[in-house]
Amino acid sequence: MTETAEVRVDRWLWAARLYKTRSMATTAVRGGRVHVNGQRAKPSRVLRVGDVLQVNRNEWRMELTVTGLSDRRGPARIAATLYEETAASAEQRALARQGRRAERAAAPPGRPDKRARRQLRRFSRGR
Repeated sequence: MTETAEVRVDRWLWAARLYKTRSMATTAVRGGRVHVNGQRAKPSRVLRVGDVLQVNRNEWRMELTVTGLSDRRGPARIAATLYEETAASAEQRALARQGRRAERAAAPPGRPDKRARRQLRRFSRGR
């Protein structure tokens, strides 16, 4: 990976493997889902080591500190060294993950069979 002094936010998000494509990263930054040091960023915003990023995705929010810079996408092991997630952010994501698991466990296992469908119909009709 190429170490550089400064990198565009969209390229860094792609290189750090937070987004699958660079265009997805650019779209997220333009949509206001990425903040650098508490301010909304543009895709061309320059990142430096020590900057704090807030990345909002559909179900989760991450707060990251930039520990390394790279403008090239490489192996996931190396990409994970480009940032460090704050403890509060990691804890919040873990709680959300547990909540989603509990919701899935409480949901019925699949499509109801013939007997269960009849019972549901009877119940909804009030018999």
